[in-house]
Amino acid sequence: MVLLRRVIGDALRARRQGQHRTLREVSTAANVSLGYLSEIERGQKEASSELLAAICDALGARLSELLSEVSSTLSLAENMEGVLVPVEGQTTDGDVSVSVRKDSPLKTTLHATRKPKRDIVYAA
Repeated sequence: MVLLRRVIGDALRARRQGQHRTLREVSTAANVSLGYLSEIERGQKEASSELLAAICDALGARLSELLSEVSSTLSLAENMEGVLVPVEGQTTDGDVSVSVRKDSPLKTTLHATRKPKRDIVYAA
């Protein structure tokens, strides 16, 4: 089973790491303890909507963008064979790639990545 808190945590961590920022930097900007932010990113704690909004703000992202990314990941995961009975695999849908890895009988890792949007540059 895919846990919403883990998908949200993965999306937050990916955004933070994509900006080459530390947990400390983001936790300070979001006014949340470093340990609690770490637990959210690892999917061990569920953040309130207010806290998610503060973390997104600290990351320079809109909450709607994060939730849209999470929704896309969950949609793909629901259609992937083996999500409820984990198996290793990967699927891609447009610009989102999702992989599932069975770490142990009780732990499954869902990893989603989104291809960066490319700016179109026109030559004069």
